[in-house]
Amino acid sequence: MLNKAGSRNRQPDDARTEHLEFPDNRLLIDLCGGFDSHLARIESTLGIHVVRRGNSLVLHGPREGVEIAAETLGRLYERLEEGRPVGESEVEAALRLVTGPEAVRFHAVDLAPPAPAAEAGAVELRTRKKVIEPRTPAQKDYIVRLLSHELVFGIGPAGTGKTYLAVAAAVALFNEGLVDRIILSRPAVEAGERLGFLPGDMKEKVDPYMQPLYDALHDFIPARQLGRLMEEKRIEIAPLAFMRGRTLSDAFVVLDEAQNASAMQMKMLLTRLGRGSRMAITGDPSQIDLPRGVPSGLVAAERILEGVEGVAFTRFTGKDVVRHPLVARIIEAWERDAAARRPGNGRQVEAASETGRKASAGAGEAGDD
Repeated sequence: MLNKAGSRNRQPDDARTEHLEFPDNRLLIDLCGGFDSHLARIESTLGIHVVRRGNSLVLHGPREGVEIAAETLGRLYERLEEGRPVGESEVEAALRLVTGPEAVRFHAVDLAPPAPAAEAGAVELRTRKKVIEPRTPAQKDYIVRLLSHELVFGIGPAGTGKTYLAVAAAVALFNEGLVDRIILSRPAVEAGERLGFLPGDMKEKVDPYMQPLYDALHDFIPARQLGRLMEEKRIEIAPLAFMRGRTLSDAFVVLDEAQNASAMQMKMLLTRLGRGSRMAITGDPSQIDLPRGVPSGLVAAERILEGVEGVAFTRFTGKDVVRHPLVARIIEAWERDAAARRPGNGRQVEAASETGRKASAGAGEAGDD
């Protein structure tokens, strides 16, 4: 357990120095990372300086940054004491969580239904192959809702873990015996390509659309066991169209890419929910591939079901992206561009239109040549 020594020297109001002592030098090496890379990440994120002296770290900088860094390092050291690894992703996750709206403790949640939403601390989803922890406050909120509500919508951009966490929750509840089946589904909607031109029979045409769901399952269940469970139909992966007419009892149902379900398809799936079942609906309204004029079922459900008892919504933003940091910056740039082009933004829209006119004129001249 780390100790704090001489943590409050006299400083200007906006500066602070914190001394942290770590009794185990071997764990401290892992905490700092290769060539102190973890410390460098904390320094660059929080705008502070970290100096390593023997078995202690000295933090100096703005008061808030130092306090967050001390909390982050304390949590990461606790992980190491528990025998858990600390790598680049764990450092990033700890920084995000400790700057969230409430203090976070890493602990397992009692999966017996219903998991009380009031206990909204961070949770772990335990599967056969790995333990999944939230990396952002939104992910933490999402996991708690998945374990405490019968119908949960995860809405937001790609890379935020919406589908991955939903599948992890399904596997965790399945392992605990709280559901008898896992059913994963996606609308088979083309994103620019034509399904009919793909080679093979119907299964071979559809499987590429389902591959992200297979990938998630392989992360949580050993291959041999997964193959057996799929043969026994205790785990199913199927296009959304195949859900019509079924009653899904004692199952955890995940609908991925829900923005590409029509409003009628969405209503059809939601009304399949049977006794003892839970359902997670994930999607990104900014990536709708439906034909022009066909309303998105995800957008309709978000509007119609807001405030309905038993239904929960978790909304993710670019700040919750846990893929490569560049992905978050790409999404944020896209969002800024979309905001600049909204009708209320006169100057930006006018500038965009002028750019379009110039491009069209240039294209016309080139065509004349």
